[in-house]
Amino acid sequence: MADNLPSEFDVVVIGTGLPESIIASACSRSGRRVLHVDSRNYYGGNWASFSFSGLLSWIKENQEKTDVREDSEDWRKLILETEEAISLNKKDNTIQHVEDVCYASQDLAEDVKEAGALPKLPAFEASDTSEAAQESEKECLPVESQSLGTGSCEIAPESVTCNDPESMTERKDAEMTSERENVCDATSDQSALETGKTEKVSTAEAAALEPKKITYAQIVKEGRRFNIDLVSKLLYSRGLLIDLLTKSNVSRYAEFKNVTRILAFQEGRVEQVPCSRADVFNSKQLTMVEKRMLMKFLTFCLDYEQHPNEYQGYEERKFSEYLKTQKLTSNLQHFILHSIAMVSEADSGTIEGLKATKRFLQCLGRYGNTPFLFPLYGQGEIPQCFCRMCAVFGGIYCLRHSVKCLVVDKESGRCKALIDHFGQRISANYFVVEDSYLSEKTCTNVCYRQISRAVLITDQSVLKTDSDQQISILTVPPVEQGQPAIRVIELCSSTMTCMRNTYLVHFTCSSSKTAKEDLEPVVQKLFSLNAETEGESENGGGLEKPRVLWAVYFNMRDSSGIDRNSYDCLPSNVYVCSGPDCALGNDYAVKQAETLFQEMFPKEEFCPPPPNPEDIVYDGDGTQPEDPGFSSSSNTKTEPSPKESSDGGSCKVSEEHHEE
Repeated sequence: MADNLPSEFDVVVIGTGLPESIIASACSRSGRRVLHVDSRNYYGGNWASFSFSGLLSWIKENQEKTDVREDSEDWRKLILETEEAISLNKKDNTIQHVEDVCYASQDLAEDVKEAGALPKLPAFEASDTSEAAQESEKECLPVESQSLGTGSCEIAPESVTCNDPESMTERKDAEMTSERENVCDATSDQSALETGKTEKVSTAEAAALEPKKITYAQIVKEGRRFNIDLVSKLLYSRGLLIDLLTKSNVSRYAEFKNVTRILAFQEGRVEQVPCSRADVFNSKQLTMVEKRMLMKFLTFCLDYEQHPNEYQGYEERKFSEYLKTQKLTSNLQHFILHSIAMVSEADSGTIEGLKATKRFLQCLGRYGNTPFLFPLYGQGEIPQCFCRMCAVFGGIYCLRHSVKCLVVDKESGRCKALIDHFGQRISANYFVVEDSYLSEKTCTNVCYRQISRAVLITDQSVLKTDSDQQISILTVPPVEQGQPAIRVIELCSSTMTCMRNTYLVHFTCSSSKTAKEDLEPVVQKLFSLNAETEGESENGGGLEKPRVLWAVYFNMRDSSGIDRNSYDCLPSNVYVCSGPDCALGNDYAVKQAETLFQEMFPKEEFCPPPPNPEDIVYDGDGTQPEDPGFSSSSNTKTEPSPKESSDGGSCKVSEEHHEE
């Protein structure tokens, strides 16, 4: 049980967001004893993904914002006279202005429940019922790692990598059900075509082309097919996160799909942007002259550092001003600025724009025709992948495990221990804390930014094509000077983030007002908000806008880029990780994790590759460890695995293969 944790660790990590999870896995991989706790009942913090019912519970929890009841102060008796306590937050204050709206028909919706819906659990409280905790964790834990919960704190490495039959079966059943529906639909359509007359055939074809009307009851019923991210990001195919995933072999825990389209919004229309050389020359949007102009400029951007004369005098000027001097049409300038470089028209300098364009081009072609990847089942899978790696190498995990305070030695000024909600005192050399856990007293001098977020469930793609399985990214330029551009990421059902015949659309921008005030005007440009009537025509051109079925708006705290000195009275061995930032990629989180790890362990390699099983040589007489009895044959020779290297010095890793 969680109240019987070991009393000493090398590193304690509080919060399971992406940077904290990377640090935990790196520390565990380097042989440190790691305790990783989170007061929430799910992994990821503000990086998490939810099913539809899980998101509704999260919305309700953040809309109510009830005051946490005052707990007993008995833990203060554990503080010695030579020590002082730094209290931690009892509730999460990083989410504000949460508003959800249902536009789809809600007939009979009250009687429909999502299969396997999660019970509502307090996010920052310890549960009094162990059964409820275990049931909750079965829903929230990463696939393959149910043993990472509060019910069992010390994790055997072997138990983490075993497939979770229940969770895997649920996902496979969902996928198989979807396939059966496709087969049934195709069979019924074929039967209608064969038996009907020509007029009936044309009517059936027309009906098949019409999108099916989705009701709120269907969304609730199929809620487990949704994996809705709190933060919307993509992975650059040559970005820091992909490099870290492949280097550390954490990528084996996740699957990815290539983003298929880069879109642009211009003159009230959404159109596809040609990215690769083949796309440019096959494009019907560009004239032959524009194609040559674009290819010439993109070729220059690939090695712009070698030609400083080309942008001399514009180093301190805006990228948009520089583009006007490059004999590019306004159409091409728009594509480059908003869909390729993806930088701010008002704030970005020439060097920043050229660097962003080069990065975009360098990422092309590694995994597909666009530079971006998206993880199946949502962004929330990535922190869980690193948590699995940490557990494989001996890390201990406890969800719904709140921490009352950090204990600081008055003489040295270093943090000695923490006291959890069980009143247990746990000592460690280093403490990594997610920003949202720090109290208002500690963050008095910190100035936070805000991110405006919206998540929409729609019935059609923002740009219809022959294929309905498109993953798209679109940047909508600001209407007024000084306002931020809005990033739109549209996900189809093959990403395993939404039900069949729907799309999940994420809106993100830096906040200037509430999320709804920032984002709803752009939502109205791209979508029809009246799902009960026929779709509106786009600019009167006869193109039907997709309909919004359901939407949620919220503001999220952006704690990135905050100087350590801004936090009041922070001990030298306590390190703060920020929440999600507003950028498209994950580079900031990876850089932060590596920087903090190197500050703690400057001589250790950051997330080295796992050992090859054939390179493991055992100490002593060289005999293999005793067979644990899982082999089907008593004569079968067991093969050591990388997981066994975490058994506390029982083996060494050699660069040479062990010869028998």
